[in-house]
Amino acid sequence: MGSFSLWHWLIVLLIVVLVFGTKKLKNIGGDIGGAVNEFKKAMKDGQIEDNTDKSGTTIEGEVTKKTKQ
Repeated sequence: MGSFSLWHWLIVLLIVVLVFGTKKLKNIGGDIGGAVNEFKKAMKDGQIEDNTDKSGTTIEGEVTKKTKQ
């Protein structure tokens, strides 16, 4: 009772394809795949930056404007 059978999923898939069309579903899939790849790339870059920050490097800067909040 808790899960659908294979036939239920096929009918749901058929309805989704009829409503959205295959071209739009392909575009949505490509967009989601691209977003996942960008997320993975950002996570990998973030790990590399975190490791370099913990090495004890001092970052020097200059205050150009002071604001009181």
